This record gives sequence, C-alpha cells and structure tokens, in this order.
Amino acid sequence: SKDLESKWSPVDFYVGGAEHATRHLIYARFWHKFLFDMGLVSSDEPFKKLQTVGLIMAEDGRKMSKRWGNVVNPDDVINEYGADTLRIYEMFMGPFDGSVAWSTSSIRGVRRFLDRVWNLQSKINETADNEVVVNRLVKKVVDEVLDFKFNTAVAAMMSFLNEVEAKGIKSEDYKKFVKVLAPFAPHMCEELWQNYFKERSSI
Repeated sequence: SKDLESKWSPVDFYVGGAEHATRHLIYARFWHKFLFDMGLVSSDEPFKKLQTVGLIMAEDGRKMSKRWGNVVNPDDVINEYGADTLRIYEMFMGPFDGSVAWSTSSIRGVRRFLDRVWNLQSKINETADNEVVVNRLVKKVVDEVLDFKFNTAVAAMMSFLNEVEAKGIKSEDYKKFVKVLAPFAPHMCEELWQNYFKERSSI
C-alpha cells in the first residue's frame, strides 16, 4: 500500500550499535535506493537521522569477548549494586556514540550518588531556596537527553546534589529532582515517590 508506505516512511530516528549499524546502514540504504528508483517507496533515504552507539570495552581495553574472558555479566552487577546503578553508570561512563572502557571502581561512585539521593529525604528544609537551581537542572537534563548526551545529564544531577545537599531542599524541589532522575533510576525513584511522597507515580 503506497498510502501506508508514505505514512510510515522514512524512519524518523535509527539507533544502533556502531559496528552493526554501519553495515546495516549500507544494506538498508542500498535496498531503499533501489526501491526508490523502482518507484516503490516515496523517500530517497530510509532514515531521517542515524545515531550510532559506542562500544563498551573491557577494563583491559580490549573488546569484551568470551574468547578473552573479559565479559561483564549484567546480572552480577545488578546483584551487587542494583539495576538503577547499572543503568546510570552505562549512561554516565561516556558519550553515547563513543567507545569507553568498563570500570568497576567507577560504578561504586554511581551507587554512592544514588545513596545520597535517597538520604536527601532526611534533609528536607522548607526554608531552603533552590527553585532557580532546580529549574535550571530540569532544563539542562531535558536538553541533554534530547541530544543523547546522557553522560552530561547525569553529571548535571550530580552537581545539583552537591549544591543542595549541605543546605537542604524543599520537598517540592525534591519532587522535581526525583522526576528528572526517574528515567535514569526508575526503581529507586518509584519507591521514593510511593514511600516518601505518598503518591501514585505519574512517571
């Protein structure tokens, strides 16, 4: 159906692994241009935008491989540090499209960050004035996520925590912070939302 084809094509945003996506892009573009020349598709390119994903290397700097015995099992990481820690560490360890080596010592820092976010509930201070800072954080994280700059979004949240931790934070600003963090650490944020804020999550 030409109507269905023109409705769904071209793909708005294609995300894939660096090695696989490069080869796939060649095949996808080749076949799509062939179909375009045949008059069977309405656009001359299959994708409007391509975003490649960098490789996570092993701590020894080599590509993770069973052959080298340097593979990190996500289940082991989750059992020791939690799923949220793994999620945030993978987003924080480097640019989305860049290759970076895994570091077990660095993942502990992410776990400490989440522990500090959790403990922030004991530092609620309704006289603290963080409205400008938290609104700046929300804008920064939204902008960075839209640009696939997850590492700098996490860095912004860490900086925000450093800034408000000493003087405390209003409960309303804490809620905003939890909402911003929720896509990165959904399990902990959901628990905070239900146990501390006593509300059903809208996240």
